[in-house]
Amino acid sequence: MRLPTILLLLMAAPAVAVEPVTPADSPIVVYRSDDGYDDVRDALVTAIEGQGIKITNTLHIGDMLERTAADTGLTRRIYRKAESLEFCSIPLSYRMSLAHPANMATCPLTISIFQKATADDGVYLAFRRPRMLGDAADAERALLEFLDGIVQETLE
Repeated sequence: MRLPTILLLLMAAPAVAVEPVTPADSPIVVYRSDDGYDDVRDALVTAIEGQGIKITNTLHIGDMLERTAADTGLTRRIYRKAESLEFCSIPLSYRMSLAHPANMATCPLTISIFQKATADDGVYLAFRRPRMLGDAADAERALLEFLDGIVQETLE
């Protein structure tokens, strides 16, 4: 009788939010996961698409750096795997542009996922902390909450 009650309570408990590994005022917000790269990437895609948003581009940063290493002389390997997913939220883009037309430079939105080449310490998700022109405090806060919500859902 106790086990079903405990399981029910655990299932009903709210999920605990994961905290970033970067300071609160960092220009880049970074989270870490112990899950595998492909699992985290799949969860990130699902979280973005679950918002009704299409991923418009995937930048294969790790592959690009590896592919061009010999030609550029930049041979120190940084990532085991690294990608950036680009997407756009029309309502948030509109709010940002209302605050100042130049805020359109904030789009597309990007969340990066990577594993470090020299350490087996997990998978990282990162995004830029919004900084905008004009009277944009509300738009910045909304965008930060939006991006953070996607990452939180990814890491659940």
